[in-house]
Amino acid sequence: MRPTRPLLSWALAAALAAGPVALSAAPAAAVTGPAVSSGDTTYAYTAQIIVGGHDRGCSGVLVDREWLLTAASCFAADPVASLAVPAGKPQKKTTATIGRTSLTGTAGAVREVVELVPRTDRDVVLARLNRPVTDVTPLALATTAPAAGEELKLAGYGRTKTEWAPLNLHTGTFSVDGTDATTATVTGKDNVAACMGDTGGPLVRTTGGTPQLAALSSRSYQGGCFGIDAEETRTGSIAARVDDLAGWVDSAVGAVRITDYNCDGVEDIAIADPRATVGGDAQAGLVRVVYGGGKGIAEITQDLDWVPGGSEAGDWFGESLATVDYNEDGCTDLVVGTPAEDLGGEAEAGFVQILYGAPGGLGTGALKATHLEQGQGSGSIGASASEAGDRMGDSLAAGTTAAGEPFVVIGVPGESIGTLAEAGMFFYVRGGTSVSVHQDSTGVPGTAEADDRFAGSVAADANHIAIGSPGEAIGTEAEAGAVVVFSHTLNSENRPTARFGLDQSQDTVSGGAEAGDLFGDAVALAPYRPSGAASATESILAVGAPGEDLTIGGADKADTGAAYTFRVTAAGTYSQLAGFSQGTGDDDVSGTAEAGDRFGSALSAVNTAPRAVSTTATMRLAIGIPDEAVDSVANAGAILTLSLLGAPGANDRWLEAGNTAGIPGPPGTNQYLGRSIHFTGTRLYVGMPYGPGTYGALHSLPLANVTAGATAAPITTYQPGQGGLPSAGSRFGLAAR
Repeated sequence: MRPTRPLLSWALAAALAAGPVALSAAPAAAVTGPAVSSGDTTYAYTAQIIVGGHDRGCSGVLVDREWLLTAASCFAADPVASLAVPAGKPQKKTTATIGRTSLTGTAGAVREVVELVPRTDRDVVLARLNRPVTDVTPLALATTAPAAGEELKLAGYGRTKTEWAPLNLHTGTFSVDGTDATTATVTGKDNVAACMGDTGGPLVRTTGGTPQLAALSSRSYQGGCFGIDAEETRTGSIAARVDDLAGWVDSAVGAVRITDYNCDGVEDIAIADPRATVGGDAQAGLVRVVYGGGKGIAEITQDLDWVPGGSEAGDWFGESLATVDYNEDGCTDLVVGTPAEDLGGEAEAGFVQILYGAPGGLGTGALKATHLEQGQGSGSIGASASEAGDRMGDSLAAGTTAAGEPFVVIGVPGESIGTLAEAGMFFYVRGGTSVSVHQDSTGVPGTAEADDRFAGSVAADANHIAIGSPGEAIGTEAEAGAVVVFSHTLNSENRPTARFGLDQSQDTVSGGAEAGDLFGDAVALAPYRPSGAASATESILAVGAPGEDLTIGGADKADTGAAYTFRVTAAGTYSQLAGFSQGTGDDDVSGTAEAGDRFGSALSAVNTAPRAVSTTATMRLAIGIPDEAVDSVANAGAILTLSLLGAPGANDRWLEAGNTAGIPGPPGTNQYLGRSIHFTGTRLYVGMPYGPGTYGALHSLPLANVTAGATAAPITTYQPGQGGLPSAGSRFGLAAR
């Protein structure tokens, strides 16, 4: 008996796991039309998708360098019963081949699907790839619905009339019968039909020679497809409309990647308490992870069997943190610095660990941790030696390059270069190996000198790396400070390429190099896309100089502090954009400069829309002022948020405990608000490890709370003794990622 409704073309797949498939010796006439020749790149945006060990086969379409659009039914547990697909990492390993007309060739790219963002109203899901596809042009979405009588071209890797698992992309023409709010009904022409494995394949409209994605193949009667009853001759299909999804796609594709240690699509947060007592060891340190969506709290210490090392008094485990999906599996990995770790009798030699995320949370997958310690492993880290005072991991940065390759930058500011104590260096970890970089490395501006503390601060984005050297002497001015900017392009020594150095003796940098300025004591970077550019290949660099002395209103203010911003081009040139300080009480910059404020001690920057042209609203900077006196309360601390673009004083907002930003108050003596700040794409995390609570706290502020003129929203507070967090600790919130 013929079915009364279209078959689910995705029901194919289980058979693919049964064993080898007999393929025809000669090319067969395909149900979806002729095979596309190996040299034809017209449909290069089409992807073959294999779920699990060939449990299912589907097709898809590249709509962004890192994202496919395909059918949700490809990933549903039982697509006949429900198209519901959990957000986050696919439940089974999924491989996508893009831009390869013949699967026996080498063109295009093979990627792993690491994240799903499903629709709930139709058979559509966005699938993120582990790395961008750089040699295939994505297909743009249509903006009008398929019209009755219109002809669309389907491309897919599904069955043909005679082949179960063809090795070539095939195409066929379909006529539109009609549409509703989310679907279109189509019928194949000249006996063409959508077969098993074509699900998720693009139905393409071409107008004026320009192709557009009008719909995705969803269900089909499969008349004439291999393995279908010969009595079934219908070639009708149901397709999922996508012409109204551009806003949804742009929002998902353009969002800043969230921290997601259990890869479920919900933001998580790791909060360090490096002075916490662990097993009786004072100040051994720990990290507490709060999994979003109410999925529990985990405590990570060096006493866990999957974390290398062991908790010891004074380790300060978690003094620095960074995040990156280092093994490219779709789960965020946590990079933990323990710079106070003693090794082999060498005090504060330090080391770093990468703790891997997994669907069950950090440390629950097959790959649990990578230990990075001088004298162990390969590369420059393995070739070096742990020495007293190195403080490896004192500063950390991590991310992915523009090509999507994960990296970690590890500051070792106490490293001796030859006989030069605390000259400093950093390790660049990428591609499974590491290289060391210091000021005597090829092409690096400056010269290694004692007490430079090169890499005392580090920052990085997809384009550049910024290395602060706050102890750098400029001429005879001790601790005037400097910054060196690198690109991720490797030089002849396989080290990042130095682009330029910055210090305040240069005519292109505001102020003058003076003793104790500490220019570079804090650095931050955010990707920048100027108007007219195709992508964010530039960066905005922020540099803090908390020791800067300023003359305000005719009075000298020692250590009031300042911050400076610079535009860094893809070619490696720079220009200063602005300088920031609090000024007088009646100017347009919030706050009043006072001696000892140490404005610029901490910085955090973010581009909340990295795919779009950058604006004053999307480029954001937070400046920590931890020694700020609020009224008569000494060292209460404050934070200034503003735009990385535009004039100083525009778009700024003042944050102190108890004001409208939402941080609980009142201000307290020696709370040092502003020492711990971290921007994400949706919020600013503010740590208060020095009180007012006994153990410290971390506050999560929505962007509205740190945006000038916006109405503040409720904040989220993480505090020991509340929300399932144990009532214990000492410096909870000193770092958070």
